[in-house]
Amino acid sequence: MENPFDNPAMKRTSDWILSQEFPSDITIQVGDATFNLHKLRLASRCGYIRKLVSGINGFKVTHIDITGMPGGARAFELVTKFCYGENLEITEDNVAMLRCAAEHLEMTDESKGASLVGTTEAYLEAVALTSLAGAVTVLRKSEELIPVAEEVDLVNRSIDAIAHITCHDSQFTMPLGSTAGSYNGVKVWKAVDDWWADELTSLRIDTFQRVVIAMKARGFKGIALGTLIMLYAQKSLRRLNMHGRDKKKMDPRQEHEKRVVLETIVSLLPKEKNSTSVSFLSMLLRAALHLDTTLACRLDLEKRMAAQLGQAVLDDLLIPSYSPEASTTFDVDAVQRILAGYLEHEGEATRLDYSTDDDFISTASPLNDVGMVGKLMEAYLAEIASDMNLPIDKFTGLAEMIPERARFNEDGMYRAIDIYLKAHPHLSEAERRKVCKAMDCQRLSREACAHAAQNDRLPVQTVVQVLYHEQRRLREAPAHPPSGASSFSGESPAPSLPYKPEQSLMGRHARGGAAQDELSRLQRENEELKMEVMRLKMRLRDPSALPPAGGAPPPSGRPPPPKKPGGGGFMNNVSKKLGRLNPFLRHDAMDGGKVRTKPPKDRRHSIGW
Repeated sequence: MENPFDNPAMKRTSDWILSQEFPSDITIQVGDATFNLHKLRLASRCGYIRKLVSGINGFKVTHIDITGMPGGARAFELVTKFCYGENLEITEDNVAMLRCAAEHLEMTDESKGASLVGTTEAYLEAVALTSLAGAVTVLRKSEELIPVAEEVDLVNRSIDAIAHITCHDSQFTMPLGSTAGSYNGVKVWKAVDDWWADELTSLRIDTFQRVVIAMKARGFKGIALGTLIMLYAQKSLRRLNMHGRDKKKMDPRQEHEKRVVLETIVSLLPKEKNSTSVSFLSMLLRAALHLDTTLACRLDLEKRMAAQLGQAVLDDLLIPSYSPEASTTFDVDAVQRILAGYLEHEGEATRLDYSTDDDFISTASPLNDVGMVGKLMEAYLAEIASDMNLPIDKFTGLAEMIPERARFNEDGMYRAIDIYLKAHPHLSEAERRKVCKAMDCQRLSREACAHAAQNDRLPVQTVVQVLYHEQRRLREAPAHPPSGASSFSGESPAPSLPYKPEQSLMGRHARGGAAQDELSRLQRENEELKMEVMRLKMRLRDPSALPPAGGAPPPSGRPPPPKKPGGGGFMNNVSKKLGRLNPFLRHDAMDGGKVRTKPPKDRRHSIGW
């Protein structure tokens, strides 16, 4: 007689089925697997099979094809063991499959002993759903058994068990010790331990969303929830290659799936500030631009980044431009909106608190963040200034948004402007003046002033302003000794003098010669600078108004002070350099009446800090 147990699914049960007294009288087909069994054994426990083999024509049924069997052939094999009274071990891994299979086969009859439905339900209530590991395992297995798992309420019960345990068990609400470290300055909580977070991050996005919503409803929030969402995002989006407009083409179906995942993740982010890092938000924003998500999704991420801009670094703002219409390398518009959002938060004195679940709760930014944000934006301007396709309006628009209170001085702004002018050598004089309007010449340091006075990329008017404010500082310096204090108030810091005036007679005698010589030198340089600035102003107004060569006496009516051989001194050198920057016709008495019609072309200075 031919062995009826050639099917691989039946080989595991052949020993105890062959031991039965009667030969098999029914064949059950489950997918690709075939089971040769006994009607009486199956009908006594399975209501579904009992209906098919009962009645007048029941004895004629010899073959049954069970379609849509939850768990497939593996589940039916376990059901067969239960029907034949064999030892069936129920575990956290197979209880969900057995519960759904029992529901599908209508195994609820308890007349012949315990039903499989009752047995699996008892195990779920007493064992599987009482621990976090068991509930997470049941939920993951239930995902493969939908829609039957939804009909028997396995998914909802598993989610409720996870939310209840994580929010009420003390081991998941106490902070970790020092060995766990911190995340963004906040201690990480027990609830994000790898042993179960890794399981949750393997869930489908719709199931993960239901878990997070349930956890939020029970009070689970803050850094622990943010870290859990971050782990899920990193795992689901890690294969997303983002390289600006040269991004790698993806399959449309895969791109749609990732877009849905990303939009869902953004909607699940906690409302609390600092629950996620700025770098993580920046990564999500890049992915949102790359996948072309909804406008609401992108604006939400920009709003969250604005609330934590004081914690950002330069790389967080270097967001590539993914739009085919955009000509710039980086998305300057997004950064401009982020800065506008930060200034809005920074100007608010009270906490933002919204009543709806869709709004983001934030606090007004601390005042000590302003200086950090100012330095960050100046560094960002310097980084994007070298982009040859960056329009003037975008550069100046972003530069003018940086408030004065956020700038220690104008050196960072001057550096960005110099880089922009160097990368755009074909700008007209009017365009260069427009770029330089973003800088306050009164707040440049001594080093920046010295560089600006020799920088032929700057328009003449800007150079005149720099020298004018520098000579005014020198004139006021003896009356106002330098102070070590500095602030963001917008006032020009006092210059650092090479000497300190002494009040005592003994001190004056001790220093007498050197101090008097230094003061005389500064006074001479001051007078020379005044004459140079006056000459340039007159030439700008009316070229014919320049005093004739040979030297007209200064406005004071006194002869000019004698000059030291070599013309030493910083301001004297600056005065000479300024003459070379004059684009107009100039008579110079010391050059023997030689005429210079334009500045030399071979001088190009670059800024160095």
